Amino acid sequence: MKWISPARLQNLGIQGMNRRNLDFIGRYNERRLYPLVDDKLKTKILANQYAVPVAQLHFVVRHQHEVRHIEGRLEGLQGFAVKPAKGSGGKGILIVSERSGDTFVKPSGNCLGLDDLRRHLSNILAGLYSLSGVPDVAIVEDLIELDDCFQGYSHEGIPDLRVIVFRGYPVMAMLRLATHASDGKANLHQGAVGVGLDIATGRCLNAVQFHRPVQVHPDTGQKLKDIHVPDWPSILVLAARCYEMTGLGYMGTDIVIDRSRGPLLLELNARPGLAIQIANNQGILPRLEHIESLAGLRPEPEARVRYAMETFSG
Repeated sequence: MKWISPARLQNLGIQGMNRRNLDFIGRYNERRLYPLVDDKLKTKILANQYAVPVAQLHFVVRHQHEVRHIEGRLEGLQGFAVKPAKGSGGKGILIVSERSGDTFVKPSGNCLGLDDLRRHLSNILAGLYSLSGVPDVAIVEDLIELDDCFQGYSHEGIPDLRVIVFRGYPVMAMLRLATHASDGKANLHQGAVGVGLDIATGRCLNAVQFHRPVQVHPDTGQKLKDIHVPDWPSILVLAARCYEMTGLGYMGTDIVIDRSRGPLLLELNARPGLAIQIANNQGILPRLEHIESLAGLRPEPEARVRYAMETFSG
């Protein structure tokens, strides 16, 4: 392993964990606002109030006694996603892509029975996947359908877009591609591919898996350099609108593109990770410091997006 000195990292504009926590999360995110994004159910309700598009909520399981009779509430649902409201890092998310009676099929092809599903719901309610291990609720929402633009770029799962938004300006973005190693999830630490994107165009700049450069998707062989996310300005505007929605100055916005409904807000993160810099092969600090230096902030999300696209190209 090749080590890099702290001075070298600073020269590259790399943001470390201490700098992120003290200078940006600590200064720009009021703690009273954290529950708005730490709880996916609260985020979904808030998004509906601000007309920010999200996946349709089917129902919420709040109590253990509801789990015993869950089959009635699942009636008519052929595909759905089960999520812990207070989960993090993709833990506890269960995707059912199709079903036959009481047999539920995951995107990998593995099957679950009704008892398996009940056990998973019960674990969510007990807090097995929640932040700090506190009791939780389970969200059952609509399944996202893979948009044609990502055919061959994801395996056993739906890709998502992570956009870092600082003081309402989108400053860095990446596309996260599910792989067999990540069990169809789009989390980099579980083996998903991270594709750094040009903030001006939505085109691929660089790609990594397990922090190492990759040129093709490991499961499909598709060339990653050809990635160009369509309708890119609209995606950035959706991310920028989350600033007015939450009041958080520094956050990660996760967005998916549904085949029929277009871009949807998946979730928000008040403590976004640092790996987006590795995916982009550049540090985020110069962009954050540039936004900090602005004398006045543009009030409209569209104006902030135009400024970011012109300023942070490449």
